[in-house]
Amino acid sequence: MFISIITLLSVAASAAEPVSVPPPVRIENSLGMRFVRIPAGEFMMGSEESPESYAKSFPQYERQRFLKLADEAPVHRVRITRPFYLGQYEVTVGQFRRFLEASGYTPESEADGTGGYGYDAAYDAASSSRGDAFEGRNPKYSWRNPGFSQSDEHPVVNVTWNDAAALCKWLSETEGKTYRLPTEAEWEYAARAGTTTRYHSGDDPHSLLKVANVFDAASGRHWKKWAPYALAGDDGYAFTAPAGSFEPNAFGLYDMHGNAWEWTADWHDDTYYAHSPVDDPQGPESGTVRVRRGGSWHTWAFYARSAYRNWNAPDTRYTLVGIRLLREAD
Repeated sequence: MFISIITLLSVAASAAEPVSVPPPVRIENSLGMRFVRIPAGEFMMGSEESPESYAKSFPQYERQRFLKLADEAPVHRVRITRPFYLGQYEVTVGQFRRFLEASGYTPESEADGTGGYGYDAAYDAASSSRGDAFEGRNPKYSWRNPGFSQSDEHPVVNVTWNDAAALCKWLSETEGKTYRLPTEAEWEYAARAGTTTRYHSGDDPHSLLKVANVFDAASGRHWKKWAPYALAGDDGYAFTAPAGSFEPNAFGLYDMHGNAWEWTADWHDDTYYAHSPVDDPQGPESGTVRVRRGGSWHTWAFYARSAYRNWNAPDTRYTLVGIRLLREAD
């Protein structure tokens, strides 16, 4: 009997074990958000750098600023036990608009009628009881208008933690995948991308000029009061930059430092690191403020470090704060 080589190959293929297909390295969702697969792994979270060390790199800063970092310690080992997909870029204005159009959701800055914060060249910080750099709350400011020009490619700002949670909920229900905000540990692990330095670009604050949109000469010209704290360089962006305008880290993630602060899932607790579990820490069970990470276009380099922690109430909407999403791996 004649059996063709094609038949033999077909029989062999059907009898073989199923081929294992590796998971995709990058994916794109229904809103055009691109995600990068971050592998499981472990790292040392936090910082215990001394005030003396900081003073050498940031001589223009007051020493007291280096003494208010107790919540960054102790440095502790964290193991991320499962891979996940993290937004390659911060959520953009265009993507947020598409979410609103598809879902019918109304952002808090518009729903409660109080608005957000924004830049106004005529605004005098001395007129604010807090000496704030921006005017607000004011109904004229929202995700649509932070007081400066943005295209659909810029990171959305003036969005609350609750807005971010609503976006995650809608995407999860629409796509049948689990979307959420990253935990603090997942965020720092992804931001460091294997590094142990202040930034994924190194310890030198000026290394940020290649990888981050932070408070530099371009921004400093608009805030003379804080100009001494600006990096001595001009990245070309006085306000937000289009997402992905700077070099990525080793995981292929853009703007993990600067451009917009990013909400995380965690409540904030000054002492949490002292008793944080090694495996997949989720943060405190309760609290009053949520952690944001990474710094923004108006953030001084010192506060854009991988280990730095900041926080706001979940309904805070500010012209420096945006979103980066996590999608759980199957």
